[in-house]
Amino acid sequence: MRVSQAEKERSRTRIVESAARLLRERGVDGASVADVMSDAGLTHGGFYRHFDTKDAMVRAALDSAFDQMVHRLDAADTPSSSDPSPGGLSAFEQLYLSDAHLAAPGQGCPVAALAGDVGRTGRDVRETFAQGVRRIVSGMANRLSGSRAQRRARAWRRLAMMAGAVAIARASDPDTATEVLEACRRPLP
Repeated sequence: MRVSQAEKERSRTRIVESAARLLRERGVDGASVADVMSDAGLTHGGFYRHFDTKDAMVRAALDSAFDQMVHRLDAADTPSSSDPSPGGLSAFEQLYLSDAHLAAPGQGCPVAALAGDVGRTGRDVRETFAQGVRRIVSGMANRLSGSRAQRRARAWRRLAMMAGAVAIARASDPDTATEVLEACRRPLP
């Protein structure tokens, strides 16, 4: 039985969405191909119709996860009818450092969830990760004032602080988690 191109694309999308979530929840080694395929509602044997290797799937999942974060950064710029307050970088940072982000790694930032794991992967996965991080930094820098170099340096510092805070909070007891997130929610000097 032949599968239409449209059905193949829908299956690939389900795989990438499942992989993006499971990788952030379980880590690169903790989310096997079999786990991802099962979560996507597909058979393990169908994996190779979509990807040559697990690394190829990880790269596609990272792209998807970073797309979500860039979308959240862009969405923070637009006040909604239910919350007409100004958004922007401050709103994105508050969302990033929220208890909701802390509690949902599978839906959150791949930097906070996967930096340690990705550092132990191959060059191609690390490069995909680095491209995603640079996209977030560029989006943050575009919302800051100063020279290009100043804006980028401040964006790098802010993202590193936020991702580190979330990583520490997730790895710690509740009191430590609360303390680190509250400290980092305060504006940088």
